[in-house]
Amino acid sequence: MRVRRSMRRQPRSRCSFWPSSTSPSRAPRRSCTRSSEDAMKPLWPLKPLAVMATFGLLITLPQYVPQWYNWRVYEWRSALSLFDFQPRMKRESPVEEELARLRPPASEPGQDPLKIADPHGAMESFYASLLRTERREPGAVTRILHYGDSPVTADLITADVRALLQERFGDAGHGAYLIAKPWAWYAHRGVDAAAEGWKADPATLRGQKDGWYGLGGVSFTGSAGAWSRLRLKRPGHTQLVLSYVAQPGGGELRILAGDIEAGVLDTAAAEVMAARQAFDIPPETQELELRVTRGQVRLFHVELFKPNPGIVYDSIGLNGTWAGVLAWHMNASHWAEQLRQARPNLVIIHYGTNESGYRNYIDSTYPRDVKEIISRVRSAVPEASILIMSPMDRGVRESGGAIGTMPSIPHLVAVQAKLAAENGCAFFNTFEAMGGPGTMGKWYMAEPRLVSADFIHPLPAGGRIVGTLLYNALMDGFNAYKLRLLRQTAAAGSQPGTVQP
Repeated sequence: MRVRRSMRRQPRSRCSFWPSSTSPSRAPRRSCTRSSEDAMKPLWPLKPLAVMATFGLLITLPQYVPQWYNWRVYEWRSALSLFDFQPRMKRESPVEEELARLRPPASEPGQDPLKIADPHGAMESFYASLLRTERREPGAVTRILHYGDSPVTADLITADVRALLQERFGDAGHGAYLIAKPWAWYAHRGVDAAAEGWKADPATLRGQKDGWYGLGGVSFTGSAGAWSRLRLKRPGHTQLVLSYVAQPGGGELRILAGDIEAGVLDTAAAEVMAARQAFDIPPETQELELRVTRGQVRLFHVELFKPNPGIVYDSIGLNGTWAGVLAWHMNASHWAEQLRQARPNLVIIHYGTNESGYRNYIDSTYPRDVKEIISRVRSAVPEASILIMSPMDRGVRESGGAIGTMPSIPHLVAVQAKLAAENGCAFFNTFEAMGGPGTMGKWYMAEPRLVSADFIHPLPAGGRIVGTLLYNALMDGFNAYKLRLLRQTAAAGSQPGTVQP
C-alpha cells in the first residue's frame, strides 16, 4: 500500500531574497516589507527600558533615604565638578596659611570659635588626667575615643590629633584597630593591614541580631584559614588585647608577633559572652598575625599598648554612619561593657555630615538620638568627659555655579551646641573654627586642593587643618585648667604644684 507522505510547506518569509532579472551574478536584494507581527512590536524594547528604570531607581533612592545611605554609589553634586575650569589659588604651604588665616585678632570680642565651649566644666576630668600624664606619673595613660563618620574611618583629622598629642605627652600605644578592612578606605596612620577570609558586619547595616559590634562598631566572623596581618611602623608596643565572642563550639586562633608565637586563643565557652584576652609581645615587634586554626571565631578588634605614660587616641570611624547607630543599633549593655573596659578619659561624638542632608531628621529624631548617646556613655563611664564635635562645612553648587554651604549645616551646628549645653557636655564648633560658610568652596579652589570634588571629604591636608584646630582647642582648654589650679593654689597660700586635681 502506498503511503502518501504529507508535506508541510514552510511559511515563506515576507522579507525574502530574489535574484535580479537583469544580471544573475548580481548580489541578491532584500525585501524590507514588514510583516503584521513586526508592525505590532513596540518602537522601543520594553525589557531594557524596565531594567534601566530599575537601575536608575536603585541609584536615586539612597540619595534621599537616610537608612540606605551606605548604598550610595554616586554623589549628584559632584557631577558639576567635571566642568569646573575655574582657576585655583596656588599656595606654598596651604595648611600653615589656612591656620594663620583662621587665627582671630587678640582683641576680637565674643566667643572664640577656635576654643571649646565648656560652661559647665565638662572637660575637667579629662584635663586632670592629662595633667597626670604630663607629669609622667606611673601608669598615667590618657585615653581618647573619637567616634566619627567617613573622615574618621580613614583616620583623617584623628591621625593628626593623635600625632600632636603623643608628641607632647608621650606615646602609650596605637589603641584599637579593626580585625580587617570593612571598607577599602579604612586605614590608620602608622598601621598597614592585610586580611583574608573574614565576613564583616558593621553596625550601620545591623547584620548581627544581638547588636554586638565591640568598641569599634564592626563584628567579624572567620573560619579556619582566615587571617589578619598588621605591620606597625613604630615599634615599642608590648601588649596586644584581642576583643572577641566566647561561645559554645567556638574556634581557635593563633597569634604571632613576628616569628614568635604570642599565644593561642580558644574561643569555646559554656555560654555566649563578650570577652577579651591580653597577650605580651616583644617591644621590637613590627608585624602581628592572627590566624584561625580551627572552627569558626567571632572577633571585634585588637588594641595595642605601650608600657609608659602617654596618650592612646582611638580613631573609631564608621562609613556612612549617623547618630542613630550608636543610639539604637549598638546593644546598650554590650557597648557599655566595651566602654568600661576601654576606660576612656574623653569620648568625642563627631557626627553630623550625613545627617545634614535630612532636615526633617535634624528637627525631629536627631536630638533624641544624641541624648541617647550621651546617656549611654555617661551611664557606662561617668568619670569620662564628653565632647560634641560639629561637622565640617559641607559645600554645594549654587545656581550661579559658586560653591556655597548646604543650608542645613549652620542649623545642625546650632542644634548640636544647644544639646551639648543642655546635657552638660563640651562643644567644639568645627564648622566655625575652619572658617564658617563657604569654606569648602575656598578649600576646593585652593592649590593644592584641601577637599575632594564632593565638597564633603577633606583631603589629607584639609584633615590636618581640622586636626590641628582640634588639638589647639584642647591645649587652650588644658592650659586654662592649669592656670585655674595655680590661682587656686595662690589663693590658698600654698606652694605651686601642691594642689592635686
